[in-house]
Amino acid sequence: DRGGAEISGDPNALADALGKIDAYARGIPMATAEAHPETAQMMIMNPLSGGGIKGLFSTHPATEQRVARLRAMARG
Repeated sequence: DRGGAEISGDPNALADALGKIDAYARGIPMATAEAHPETAQMMIMNPLSGGGIKGLFSTHPATEQRVARLRAMARG
């Protein structure tokens, strides 16, 4: 995220985009990803609904943490 924010020059825009992607992804059932959690790392957002296996295959921090870090970058 840091690299993308530095390249774009607008961490707030990236934070907004992550929020929109996350909101959209939460509305889509991810039955295939739930059945095959090893594919989660190929997604932009973590498609797993929760539980212990979610952390096992997690490749990114929670969206809320990512957005907070980007907002902090924007503030300087």
